[in-house]
Amino acid sequence: VQLQASGGGLVQAGGSLRVSCETSKRTFTSYHMAWFRQAPGKEREFVAAVFYSGGSLRYADSVKGRFTISRDNAKNTVYLQMNSLKPEDTAVYYCAAARYWGSSIQGDYWGKGTQVTVSS
Repeated sequence: VQLQASGGGLVQAGGSLRVSCETSKRTFTSYHMAWFRQAPGKEREFVAAVFYSGGSLRYADSVKGRFTISRDNAKNTVYLQMNSLKPEDTAVYYCAAARYWGSSIQGDYWGKGTQVTVSS
């Protein structure tokens, strides 16, 4: 399973950024897709997830109302649109494919992260 994340960068607080994660059709139609992030000195944390069929979404409380996860079935790509960014959103963002949609979504396969930096 290969996951290719892209789209990170530097943005001012209050700005927007979109990160993308492309994978194979087989992975995209078989797994739930999720985003996690890891800030310096902190553990990796869940950000958002979308059910494999796109029928359900889940967000961390810290990003609800600001971030939107979506899937493009034609491109086998999952997006994370991040609005109203805050300095505390600064982290390396990782795309993950998850087998199970439980109370706690865990990534089974991981892509390389993409850095998102929000300046104050």
